[in-house]
Amino acid sequence: MAYIEGRNPVIEAIKSGREIDKIMVANSAKEGSIKKLLGMAKEKNLVIQYVERQKLDEISESHAHQGVIAQVSEYSYWDLDELIAETKKKDEDPFFIILDEINDPHNLGAIIRTADAVGAHGVIIPKRRSVNVTPVAIKASAGAIEYVPVCKVTNIVNTIKRLKEEGLWIAAVDMDGDAFYKQNMKGPLGLVIGSEGYGISRLVKENCDFNVSMPMVGHVTSLNASVAGSIILYEVLKQRIGK
Repeated sequence: MAYIEGRNPVIEAIKSGREIDKIMVANSAKEGSIKKLLGMAKEKNLVIQYVERQKLDEISESHAHQGVIAQVSEYSYWDLDELIAETKKKDEDPFFIILDEINDPHNLGAIIRTADAVGAHGVIIPKRRSVNVTPVAIKASAGAIEYVPVCKVTNIVNTIKRLKEEGLWIAAVDMDGDAFYKQNMKGPLGLVIGSEGYGISRLVKENCDFNVSMPMVGHVTSLNASVAGSIILYEVLKQRIGK
């Protein structure tokens, strides 16, 4: 059993056709987007349960449920072969985001949200030493988790080698590289974003084709992983659409 928390994430889960066991709504939640949510749920004959807000507070991991929590089955991760095959059907240059030991669920959710915005075909995370798709990550994705495949792999280095066999170039977001806007990131691409505290591990970096960095002139010499990733992801989108 798993939970999706917050109005927008639940709305997107309903729209995407996600199997939902029931939707729990606080008795006091009656205004704004909750009306839209309830209308959509009733159209699809979903079970709606009205509860005291305190019950939602007790269930919530994000502490930002906005008066609604949907009970669903556990998130189903994609297989790498399945993800590659699905991407080939789209007749587009593949674009994957590879996360090397991201541990903050807010960062994972924010990266998934940006991945959807820039048209990435999937997010790849390792099975160990990494945050999973949790209710907090789902909430932070604002519903994008329903549209962006998340693939969990045993070994990031082996995954990079497999993607290279499929014709992808692998770029590491790392301070040792050239400025991201000077790099050619058109075509099949895998973008590696490192952990919040330690960046990209040595072995992963050694297996990347090139590094991209973010020049900074302020007093703070680092950015949040999801913020840095979002900036570079939009550069990839800019280059892919030819502007």
